[in-house]
Amino acid sequence: MTSVQTYRLVSIPGDGVGPEVLAAGRRVLEATGERFGFRIAWDEVLMGGVAIDAYGVAIRPEDIQVCAAADAVFLGAVGGPRWDDPNAAVRPEQGLLALRKALTLYANLRPVSVHPALVASAPLRPELLQGVDLLIVRELTGGLYFGRPSEERTTAEGRSVVDTLTYTDREIVRVVRLAFELARGRRKKLTSVDKANVLSSSRLWRKIVEELRPEYPDVEVEHRLVDSCAMSLVTKPAQFDVMVMENMFGDILSDEASVLAGSLGMLSSASIGERRTAHGLHGLYEPGHGSAPHMTGRDVANPVGTILSGAMLLRWSLGQAEAAAAVEAAVAAALDAGFRTPDLLRVTADGAAGLTPVGTMGLTDAIIERLVAV
Repeated sequence: MTSVQTYRLVSIPGDGVGPEVLAAGRRVLEATGERFGFRIAWDEVLMGGVAIDAYGVAIRPEDIQVCAAADAVFLGAVGGPRWDDPNAAVRPEQGLLALRKALTLYANLRPVSVHPALVASAPLRPELLQGVDLLIVRELTGGLYFGRPSEERTTAEGRSVVDTLTYTDREIVRVVRLAFELARGRRKKLTSVDKANVLSSSRLWRKIVEELRPEYPDVEVEHRLVDSCAMSLVTKPAQFDVMVMENMFGDILSDEASVLAGSLGMLSSASIGERRTAHGLHGLYEPGHGSAPHMTGRDVANPVGTILSGAMLLRWSLGQAEAAAAVEAAVAAALDAGFRTPDLLRVTADGAAGLTPVGTMGLTDAIIERLVAV
């Protein structure tokens, strides 16, 4: 008897709508396993606000170890107004930062494309969305979010605050090299985003891009200042292929890019490191949206970003490229059939003709139905 491949995954539901969209993502992965002949063994850990409530910390060290031992980690979302006190010593986001740092997840990959059926859902003019297919590569373990000191101080003149932006050449080299490799496998164009006219860190970033450039003579390279790039992202988005940038710039621009896809709920992401498992790169996979506490328990959150993050998990960490493509095709088929969560039901001149309003589980059901109908 042939043994069935079993993968070990960690599920982190998190806060707000996190448990709802992650349940949808898990259902799709389970259905994919049934179709392609593999199984998933799940562990579940707490992180974020729920972990603060349960343990007093945003994630426990032993839970980080559980994540490290798995083939990949699947996350919903963390945070919410209950834990949003700026004076709090412990905050939900500390769990996510600690996990990224401990697992050395140095690069966040966020693909952005526009499904033809959703052009009407985007706030931009349809002609601006033609040909949009870009990949944002965000450095994830350096910069302002991890620099020390980072604190508020009381001085004789009053309160002051300091944040520290620091990068080593190794941190920049590894993420820029990854971006070059990804560009080489796509349309061979790399946009490096910085603020080199002001920041020393950006000037080092730009130097390193230029130092690596001769190794990739087939890749076209351009440097863009982050402010002008932000404008071009919504006025000429189709010009971009792979974009690489430091941590905070990537955090901001990737959220801006969500308007291209029609909703933040459509965006998937993968955070990967250098460590390889038996099947692929170890990584953390999560939707591009936050915990959306106002949607909690209402069955209205868009699960597509989570489901497509699961497809990235299949491709990058489990080596299941065919299964990943099947999930992506099922999502596209469900959208083509007119299934829409509330965030995708924008009022147009044609109203909602031909569309089927559904909730989180309804859209998930439609995707699974198309996934297994082979």
